[in-house]
Amino acid sequence: MNPEVINSLVEKSPKLKAARQILEQMNPGTFCVHRTFGFGEIKDYDEATNRLIIDFEEGKTGHAMDPAFCVDKLELLAADHVLVRKHKDPESITTAMKKQPVELIMDILKNYPDQSATTMELERILARLIGPQKYKKWWTNTKKLLVKDPRVGAPMKKTDPYVLREEPVKPEEEILEFYLATKNPKEKILLAEKLFDLSDGKPELKDELPLILETLTDCIKESKSLTMADRLHGVWVRNNLARDLHEDVETLQPTSASILDATDDLSQLASDLPSNYYKRYLDLITRTYPDKWENIIEDLLRKSEGKFTNECINFLLEREQDERINSSLRKWLDEQTIRGPILYWIIKNRSSKKFRKLTDPLMEPRLLSAAFFAIDSEALHSTGTRRIPLADLISEDHTLISDLLADASTETAQDLAQMLLMNQGFEDLTKKSVLARFIKLYPSIQNLLVSRESETKKDEDSLIVSQDSFDKAKAEYDEIVTKKIPENKEAIATAREHGDLKENSEYKMARQDQDTLLARRSQLELDLGRAQVTDFTDAPSDNVGIGSVVELKQASNGSVSTFAILGAWDSDPEQNVLSYKTPLGQELISKKVGDKAFTEIDGVKQEWTIQAINRWVDVK
Repeated sequence: MNPEVINSLVEKSPKLKAARQILEQMNPGTFCVHRTFGFGEIKDYDEATNRLIIDFEEGKTGHAMDPAFCVDKLELLAADHVLVRKHKDPESITTAMKKQPVELIMDILKNYPDQSATTMELERILARLIGPQKYKKWWTNTKKLLVKDPRVGAPMKKTDPYVLREEPVKPEEEILEFYLATKNPKEKILLAEKLFDLSDGKPELKDELPLILETLTDCIKESKSLTMADRLHGVWVRNNLARDLHEDVETLQPTSASILDATDDLSQLASDLPSNYYKRYLDLITRTYPDKWENIIEDLLRKSEGKFTNECINFLLEREQDERINSSLRKWLDEQTIRGPILYWIIKNRSSKKFRKLTDPLMEPRLLSAAFFAIDSEALHSTGTRRIPLADLISEDHTLISDLLADASTETAQDLAQMLLMNQGFEDLTKKSVLARFIKLYPSIQNLLVSRESETKKDEDSLIVSQDSFDKAKAEYDEIVTKKIPENKEAIATAREHGDLKENSEYKMARQDQDTLLARRSQLELDLGRAQVTDFTDAPSDNVGIGSVVELKQASNGSVSTFAILGAWDSDPEQNVLSYKTPLGQELISKKVGDKAFTEIDGVKQEWTIQAINRWVDVK
């Protein structure tokens, strides 16, 4: 953009004076990124209209923009910027992604001030470069390479930037620098562990281990912000350092045993530990509590999940505690207290030769019933959309249903199929897939599926709704999910304890309430998912649309009425507000002044003539 044009713009808008340098770069051939329109190229400047002409990649060519308006919305790109290179030579970027990922990030960093950029800034470019979804896997792998590359400083904290270094720095030198500088005790423990792991074969780093041991010991002693798990982890890292330096770990305080003694909840302590320390934790329990370690680890197993479940079982098997494991699993199943993570482990390992002696005795319909109950319970108590691992495992194991129902009666199979249909932890398609395995064994169960499909068929059209009505529906949904369903779940659990479910009226009533709540939740989920919120500002003025106020003359008596045609959930006949979904609302949509509309409600026909049309946002 030439100086005369810039002077003219600054004269009209003095605030542009500070942006002169940017305006000088707005020349034809310069590439840019707009917050909304994405990547583009400046093609021309139209002096007659004072507009830049920009071609954007998203199909918006020849787009005219006022420099005064877009000066702070356009990011001008250097000729060697990676996005420009992709536009001019996409094959070179594809090759760099595959063969030189670190160099590609280095090229991006070169275009940033101080040659540094935050993770968010890099991800924003990568999303445009590779794609908003595709970049994620590539970036996850590349970050691992960046940590090891001495040419790039990788952030130790999420808020720190990636930095292109003038001189390469060895990873261990960088980690040691961070270790000595950080005041965060948990971070200090993690860095000390990394330094110890890296020290093998590195004499320079070995020389620093005494200092690391001394400062880490002080950190564990003095810090009051460490959790018990952090403290125990720190003690183990400290002990590894001490043994390597031939120090007597028994003289160092605190000891790992003293931390156990000061812990109220050993299960919580286990869940907070890094998984690679699980076996060391269980071994510590046996040494600290030699007379009762079996009972402690049995209780840890009952409350365990994930990798810790597997570690507990392997630990007990190594100590010939097979009968204790068998007895515990059977007892928890009989008492209906067996938890989802344990059920997950049983099902996942049911074909393992190593664990078959534990899982085979449990392969019966009651195991499936317990699994459905655990899945339902987790779904009802969850307010998010996180998938349930046990439900996914059951849907993926195509022989589980036939194995568990091998000796089951038709009545038992039907009860389990009904549990599946009512279960909130499975998606509808998954339910059908699992139910098909029931039907293959018991064809009569097909009737359940047919009935369910006829009851749940819904209209899939989108719904235009106001913000106010959407908020009310969302509040009702939140109350059902966070309050009413959990309360109902507790009522069901309490009723279960009263004995025979067939004669238990409290249980039946609680289940009926559950059906009502779940049906309403499903309906609200469907409606909220279909809802498109509007403020009615886009309502037309020359014809009737959603957000119009219409003056109608009734042919039968000549009376004139005014109606607001608003969102699907906004009907308030007393205030002359109609949903566009009502018969009259549907008949009026798209009509103009002078057009006629016809309705028939309960056999009564009416003719209306449109006298006037206004926008609701203009007259409310």
